[in-house]
Amino acid sequence: MLKQGDKAPRFSLPDADLETVDLDRYLGRQNVVLLFYPKDGTPGCTKEVTDFSDHDVDFRQRDCVLFGINRDDYLKHQDFRDKEGIGIALLSDADASVCRQYGVWQTREVDGQKKEGIVRSTFVIDRKGVIRHALYNVNYKGHAQEVLRLLKELDS
Repeated sequence: MLKQGDKAPRFSLPDADLETVDLDRYLGRQNVVLLFYPKDGTPGCTKEVTDFSDHDVDFRQRDCVLFGINRDDYLKHQDFRDKEGIGIALLSDADASVCRQYGVWQTREVDGQKKEGIVRSTFVIDRKGVIRHALYNVNYKGHAQEVLRLLKELDS
């Protein structure tokens, strides 16, 4: 698992429109927040992603770009984005390679069975590409406001 002070693993992933998003493009220019969430369209994930999307202007005022990441393909991301009115980029990590790099692909016990999946996690990356906050196993309720507060601390 990654921790504060680690260099953010670099990646290139397709978004919902099949445009490639490369982390290096933002380094040196903006702070980046990565939201790893399990699945498009589930109640908790929908609430989390729409909450961040609803605060997109606040994040942009903090010179920050937001990306939601999971294993769903671009078509599912398109449907989810369009149905829920999501304004942040949703990235497809189909083979879970980026999830593994960030330590969010974990084995958990669900109903007595071990399953692999994404642990809801958020990373705040500064302009230099350094992880300033690595938040694993987060609760989606109020999480967008918590991350905004962390970004404000970066600026002070």
